[in-house]
Amino acid sequence: MIVSGIGALNLKPGLSDTATDLLQGGVAPATGGNLGTSFAEALSQAASKTVNTLQNAEQVSVQALKGDADTRQVVDAVMSAQQALQTAVAIRDKVVSAYLEVSRMGI
Repeated sequence: MIVSGIGALNLKPGLSDTATDLLQGGVAPATGGNLGTSFAEALSQAASKTVNTLQNAEQVSVQALKGDADTRQVVDAVMSAQQALQTAVAIRDKVVSAYLEVSRMGI
């Protein structure tokens, strides 16, 4: 079975486009040999996008304090950053939970 990256996962319909974009890192289709590398790349890209979104929200907020940005731009940037951060925390929680479950397995 060939999975075309983390973007091929069936996501909950309630996730926003930002969350879906965060998970879809444009990773090439993975086969058995490079599955770990592709997953690591996908997580790395997701983390980078999250950091960029947070930095963008910070920059727009600073611009608003200077009077150079509209309130709507600030709200959009902050809401996008909030969604990205919540997605990153959810992914982290799932990874930690999976690790703990695997560590409890008997060998």
